[in-house]
Amino acid sequence: MNWTGIMAIYLHEMDRMRRTTVQSIFSPVISSSLYFVVFGAAIGSRIPVIEDISYGSFIVPGMIMLALLTQSVSNASSGIFFPKFLGTINEIYAAPLSTTEIVIGFVGAATTKSIILGSLILATGLFFVEIYIMHPFTMILMLVLTSLTFSLLGFLIGMLSSNWEELSIFPTLILSPLVFLGGSLYSINWLPEFWQNVSLVNPVLYLVSGFRWSFYEMADVSITTSLIMIFTFLILNISAIIYIFSKGFKIKD
Repeated sequence: MNWTGIMAIYLHEMDRMRRTTVQSIFSPVISSSLYFVVFGAAIGSRIPVIEDISYGSFIVPGMIMLALLTQSVSNASSGIFFPKFLGTINEIYAAPLSTTEIVIGFVGAATTKSIILGSLILATGLFFVEIYIMHPFTMILMLVLTSLTFSLLGFLIGMLSSNWEELSIFPTLILSPLVFLGGSLYSINWLPEFWQNVSLVNPVLYLVSGFRWSFYEMADVSITTSLIMIFTFLILNISAIIYIFSKGFKIKD
């Protein structure tokens, strides 16, 4: 394993986060703060407590997951797409690095960025609402697995995208609606039975539900189901990346 090459890619990507701090860190944190103010304080004060949990506290896991999913995909997809777009990706392919080492470098950096961002949003939420973490190990596990899984998905999107429009289609038209409709701001138990069943088709629901369970032991689906789903997504993404690199699709052309 070429750890020197992996660290070179990793540190370069982490340095990119430093150069774009406003976009990478401040923007998501400020957006989440506005959600805490509007939904937690303004609207939340008019909503009854949910199983002894205020609405402001209830939405914290959903807000963290919202930022986590979108930023993981964005960081990883742009990280690999920029070198493709600029043509500098050929220097990486010419280096003595295997496919696995390239993926570890890019995805590892994107995962680290997402974990840092999720931690900052959690810390920010403490200034606005009361937060309880009843299962810290499960919370950290869900945080890391979700960041890793969607960083892999973002890497996959970046590899398959040929232009900026293709790069933005999935995060804008698919991922964002799935997150907002995945119970980040509400419980599907509040919906009519028909829409509860429809919501169960949304894969993001299982991630938000499992993450919220780690805080308050409140969930729309069991934590076991949530963990099974996240591991399934992880394996599917790894398999897809291995297939693409083995076939050279969108890489060697």
